[in-house]
Amino acid sequence: MVGEEEERARVVPVIAGLKAQLAAKVRISIDTYKAGTARAALTAGATVVNDVSGGRLEPAILEVAAETGAAIVLGHLRGTPASMMEGIAFSDVVSEVGGELAARVDAARRVGCREIWADPGIGFGKRLEHNLALLRALPELRARVGVPLMVGVSRKAFIGQLTGRPATERQFGSAAAVTAAVLGGAAAVRVHDVAATRDVLAVAEALLHD
Repeated sequence: MVGEEEERARVVPVIAGLKAQLAAKVRISIDTYKAGTARAALTAGATVVNDVSGGRLEPAILEVAAETGAAIVLGHLRGTPASMMEGIAFSDVVSEVGGELAARVDAARRVGCREIWADPGIGFGKRLEHNLALLRALPELRARVGVPLMVGVSRKAFIGQLTGRPATERQFGSAAAVTAAVLGGAAAVRVHDVAATRDVLAVAEALLHD
């Protein structure tokens, strides 16, 4: 596991370089659960903090987002990134993920976070059946947490389980999952194949409107 000092050393120069090159309207996100890394990244030009643990591993990250006015994406994760696939157990994955995410949203609001997103954590400590259930239940999750949903399905292991494809060959499976996410109410998606996914989104979003 990468320590905070090394994490900062890796990401801060990249963020500063991107900030200097990208248009002002382009938002840069830092993916970390470490409060110190988040603060350094925001100082360098990031405006969004994506924490896969939803502020559970280092609660101070919520205060960093609140103090700086950054948006925060609260992911669902039990355990740690290193241990998340051990002892997976859900009685009702949709109800449990929804309730746990709602609690993280409440925690973020209590410390003053203003722009809050929730991520059901597809692939993070979930088996195939859990990931599919969450994708099917996005409208219910959205209503439960009360904030926009960001969904990451691109090239994930559950797509490989369904298609038998390695990560580098999951573009079509990812496109199908992205379409399902958008039709289910996801406000944003996290992807690898950006250009191709723009076409997927154009079609999926058209289906949402008369």
